[in-house]
Amino acid sequence: MAGLEAIRRAIPVGARIATWDAPDGWGHRRFDLPSQVMPARGSLLFLGGRGDVFEKYLESFGHWHAQGWTIASFDWRGQGGSGRCSPAPHCGHVESFADYGADLAAFWDQWVATTPGPHVVIGHSMGGYVVLRVLIDSAIAPQAAVLVAPMLGLKGPVTARLGEWAASAMRRLGDPARAAWKGNERPATTETRQTLLTHDADRYADEIWWQQADPRLMTGPPSWNWVAEAFTQTRALRQEPMLATMRTPLLGLIADADGLVDPRAAVATLGRLPDAQLVRFGAESAHEILREADPVRDRALAAIDRFLDARAPA
Repeated sequence: MAGLEAIRRAIPVGARIATWDAPDGWGHRRFDLPSQVMPARGSLLFLGGRGDVFEKYLESFGHWHAQGWTIASFDWRGQGGSGRCSPAPHCGHVESFADYGADLAAFWDQWVATTPGPHVVIGHSMGGYVVLRVLIDSAIAPQAAVLVAPMLGLKGPVTARLGEWAASAMRRLGDPARAAWKGNERPATTETRQTLLTHDADRYADEIWWQQADPRLMTGPPSWNWVAEAFTQTRALRQEPMLATMRTPLLGLIADADGLVDPRAAVATLGRLPDAQLVRFGAESAHEILREADPVRDRALAAIDRFLDARAPA
C-alpha cells in the first residue's frame, strides 16, 4: 500500500501545475502531464465532479499516461484551487452552470491546438453533465467521450420535482451563494461521506490527505444556487431533443447503487444517444467508480481502454 500511496499522494515527475484564465479572466488551476512516448497515444482531458480536485485522480492519470496519453485536467471555478465564487469559506458556489460549459469550451479550443490527437474527454459526476451539455451544444468535438457516474439527475430524500421546487425557493429566500447545508455530500442521510463515495478506505483517505496538505483545496457543501441549478439544468438536459443527434462515440459507466446521482436518469438519458455504450456496476460500487476497490476500478479502466482503442485509435 505504501507504494500506491506514493503514487496517489505525489505530483508525477514531468507534470506542470499552472493557472489558466477563462475568457472572463477567472483563474483556473490546471494540470498537464505530457506524454513520454513519441508519437503520443493522444491527449486526454479529465474533468472531475463537484468539489473534486485533480489530485484525487492521479492514480488513474498514471494508468493512462503509461499508455502514452498526454493528460490534462483543471479545477472547476468555485472549487479546489480555482478559487471560490462565494465569500462563504469552502462553499461550492457558481453563478450559472453555463459558466462551467463556457470554461470547458474555451479551455478545449486552446488545449486541442497545442496537444497531439486524437483528443478524448472523460467527465466524472458533475463533469459528466458538463461534458454531455457541451457535446450536445457542439462546443467541443472530441473523437470519443467517457462519462463516469454522470450527474444527469440527483439522488435525494425527495423527488426531483419537489427538490427543484424547494431549492429554487431557498435560493430566493436569502443569499443564493450561502451554503445549502453544513456537511456531508447530501442532507438527510445517515450514510457517511466515505460510504457515498467509495468502499476503498485507503483511496478515500487520499482526498483527506490532500486537503490537509493544502487546505485551500477543500470544498464543502454546495450553495443553494448550485443545488437549484443542478436540479433545473439536469432536468433540461434529460429533456433535450438534441440528444438524438449527438454523434460523438460515448461510453457511460453507471453505478446502480449510487447514492449521490440518479443512475436511472443516466441510463435513460444516455439510452437516447445514437452511439453510446453502457457499463453498469452493482452494489460493489459507490459513486467514485475510478476510486473504488480494485475489482471495480480495474474493470472500469479496462472498459475505458477498450472503448478508446476502438473509437479513438492512435
